[in-house]
Amino acid sequence: MKDKILKLKRELEAVIVAHNYQRAEVLDIADYVGDSFYLSQVVQKCQNETVVFAGVYFMAESAKILSPQKEILLPVLDAACPLANMVDLNTLKEYKEKYSDYTFVCYINTNAEVKAMCDVVVASSNAEKILSKIENDKIFFLPDRNLGEYIKNKFPNKKFIIWNGFCPVHQKIQAKHILSLKEKIDNLIVLAHPECNREVREIADFLGSTKEIIDFANRTKFKNYLIATEDGVIHTLKQTNPDKNFYVPGAPATCIDMKKTTLEDIYNSLLHKKHSINVKQEISNLALKSLNKMIELAG
Repeated sequence: MKDKILKLKRELEAVIVAHNYQRAEVLDIADYVGDSFYLSQVVQKCQNETVVFAGVYFMAESAKILSPQKEILLPVLDAACPLANMVDLNTLKEYKEKYSDYTFVCYINTNAEVKAMCDVVVASSNAEKILSKIENDKIFFLPDRNLGEYIKNKFPNKKFIIWNGFCPVHQKIQAKHILSLKEKIDNLIVLAHPECNREVREIADFLGSTKEIIDFANRTKFKNYLIATEDGVIHTLKQTNPDKNFYVPGAPATCIDMKKTTLEDIYNSLLHKKHSINVKQEISNLALKSLNKMIELAG
């Protein structure tokens, strides 16, 4: 199947991008691997007009908004993000009216309609930098309550209202499992994503985005690392650090939606142009403003 994909990709002059949380065999076939914002930037800059995005719906949608002239293919159409789907648009509209003097900041893990209703988008890697450049001291953050709380603590002089959403995968990572492993393994370095709950964040040695976690493990010289994020990153970490040990707390934190995409899905996506992502022009234009605001403030 791998050879068939590579052959068809060359014939179509397509590019395959994959999020860090994808299956190992999907990561191995991809031209680019990274987090959602990085991959959207890759799509913008590459010369290929056909892009297979191995990820979840909001990621392919963001890539389409930033590169409307390109064909963005999502191999599995129902690969969704539970966190992104925790925002009810009618409720958000009510909050926008009620808190009209607030700056609405949404995590990149949101659907296009939500981005279109917000002032600026942030990624976990640039949220602190962007918030530091927002003059308004009233912030409405959505949808991840854990990331929102993490950012709020960086800005004690700002007033935050935080949407009560969460990533089910990160939410199930428990501090007690981390502490248990730390008792058994000497010098265990805990790397955690800020989407984890407060108890996990408080005992982490390093907090960062998926890319930042990978970069930290790559550049440091410890032997044992505990990875408190979706377990897909461990494949990449083991490839670049064969002499290091990587552990997960409790049962592996696996995103079912991220793992839906198979090599066969990617092949069929290329062969049959499945599934081409489109965003309504009005929504796309508004969402693009909030995405461009992120790029401007993060620059």
